Amino acid sequence: MQTINSESVNKTTALQTALANLLADLPVLARHGLQVAAFCVLVALGLWWLRESVPLYIQLVYSLSCGMLAWAFIDFGRFFVDTGSPYHFPRGWRAIALILAGCAGGHVLGTLLGDAIFGKSTWELFQDRPRMLVNFLLLSVVTGTAVSFYFYATGKSHYLLSQLEASQSQATEAQLKLLQSQLEPHMLFNTLANLRALISTDPQRATYMLDRLNDYLRSTLGASRSTEHALSAEFDRLRDYLELMAIRMGPRMTYTLDLPADLAALPVPPLILQSLVENAIVHGLEPHVAGGTVHISAQQQGDYLVLQVADNGVGMDAQQGHKGFGIAQVRERLATRYGNLATINFIAGQAVNTWTTDQNGHENDVLGTTAELRIPLAAVKAPQPAVAA
Repeated sequence: MQTINSESVNKTTALQTALANLLADLPVLARHGLQVAAFCVLVALGLWWLRESVPLYIQLVYSLSCGMLAWAFIDFGRFFVDTGSPYHFPRGWRAIALILAGCAGGHVLGTLLGDAIFGKSTWELFQDRPRMLVNFLLLSVVTGTAVSFYFYATGKSHYLLSQLEASQSQATEAQLKLLQSQLEPHMLFNTLANLRALISTDPQRATYMLDRLNDYLRSTLGASRSTEHALSAEFDRLRDYLELMAIRMGPRMTYTLDLPADLAALPVPPLILQSLVENAIVHGLEPHVAGGTVHISAQQQGDYLVLQVADNGVGMDAQQGHKGFGIAQVRERLATRYGNLATINFIAGQAVNTWTTDQNGHENDVLGTTAELRIPLAAVKAPQPAVAA
């Protein structure tokens, strides 16, 4: 009894799945129906050209009746035969049986429908000329098989393409997570090295910095890793990190963050700006006796999202920005996520008038360096390819 109930549940589930797939594919079915109708019209025109004695409208009625009924039998029936097929079309002998049954059924029922419309008896004609019956059956089977194979090949192609896109998406996600897992320890080790240097010179500030580092690690490394987060989350992480650096450097370092509200929700890879900020501090501000400011901004320029990390420190040659582990990670992550659509450039000696003044209001004659990321907004807003069901 239990086995019977189990089989009944399985059949019910299979039927529900078939109906769900059928409803989801209604637009595809409608397109198939239009294609078959157009094909039937071509067949009718060809038969009329070969047999001008039969009026064209009669050829059209019989061709459409047989063709559309055969199509409906096959295209709707495929959801209920071999329901486990990923192509939404039966495989092997089931496909052959469905096509033959659909072609034969469509031919018989379509002929009966045409006879009913015109008050004729095609069967009497076939009795007198049996070879004609065989020819029409062969024509129905050949055309039905050709159309069915086209639909099967199209469905299989779409399925394989979706699987390929899903595999590429999973590979990209794995690559991004790997690069992020490499970058996080790099950032952590740099911070610990700074902390170690501070312990010997100012233990009280070192203790405070250690407490902030603990809070920072709790809110960032403890979070679940993902390949994207909001730009506002990226700026929050940078604020926490800059607070840590400000403890060590004291009044020699200030920072500003500029994130327009309309860009805050845009998705970006985590820690995409971290290495650029580290570069600005290590190569720009620390070597400069007076220190300076790090300015991090996001803005929309035409069709691009532009992210900038600028400092008014000692400056560096533009080629210097292409070197280093952190920058290499940024480049690779951009290439993994956006291909060749995103760019990163280092601009040496570029003054930014809104923040290149010191605390006394005097203009700073040190021009520093600007690191700029440019990403097409269309690529930023585009969702990741979904895994095919």
